[in-house]
Amino acid sequence: MKRMYMPWLRQLTCFLAGVLLVSVAASAQVASSISESGSASALLAADESFGSGASAAGGATDHSPNGIGRYHWKDNIAFEAGGGFNAPTPVASDYITWGGNFNVGAGLHLNDRLSILVEYQFLDDKLPKAIIGEAGAQAGHAHIWGFTLSPVYELFPKRRNSLYLTGGGGFYRKLTSFTDPVLAEYCNYYFCELGTANAVVGQFSSNQGGWNIGAGYAWKIGSPATGGRLKLFAEARYMDILTPAVTTEPNGLGTTSVAAGTELIPVTFGLRW
Repeated sequence: MKRMYMPWLRQLTCFLAGVLLVSVAASAQVASSISESGSASALLAADESFGSGASAAGGATDHSPNGIGRYHWKDNIAFEAGGGFNAPTPVASDYITWGGNFNVGAGLHLNDRLSILVEYQFLDDKLPKAIIGEAGAQAGHAHIWGFTLSPVYELFPKRRNSLYLTGGGGFYRKLTSFTDPVLAEYCNYYFCELGTANAVVGQFSSNQGGWNIGAGYAWKIGSPATGGRLKLFAEARYMDILTPAVTTEPNGLGTTSVAAGTELIPVTFGLRW
């Protein structure tokens, strides 16, 4: 089955990718200019507005020979953690449904605007009834693990309320499982009793590349003395996992067919440093 993309989704993705690339290139050029000139006026301009207290708060100025930025490397560390929900695009809704997500990342602030993070993401989604019925099971779920390299570009780094662009790509693993309820014995300190539990009766998996792109809102809650580095954030991304098409009989269940590609829209809320 061929993958079908909605024209508006393709145009939006191309637009966001173009804006992100142009913004990153511009930021790199400005950072290089400041590093070469070493002028005090450039550093003071970078410190004005909300984050002006960072350098005055005590020893945050970078004196390293490579001149990464205005902080020592240990002060350039970036971190994020959050969770939320995700939904399939109309293209993928026949093969996967809604679920939750968890995201954590760490990396470096290259300058006031640009950060690079290595992100780990876990998504837990249910399967549509049609796919479960095709396999002959009673329930099912899809688990997705991802490790990606993701730049984050701040549009208004000196403001308490800011917008940012993000995206990236890397490795994804997807595991699709089908379950049936089975009898199970539950025991405590006083007695044992019979109940039911969902047991995996069939599954298939794939390892592949993928990419994502999106935008978000950040609200600084940190003290101006620390540059307002602590933020609450809310973001949405378009995620395209390049899973292969599957036609299989998972562990002897009915023949199950899934089209190539897994497209999701994760919405995440959390903290970023």
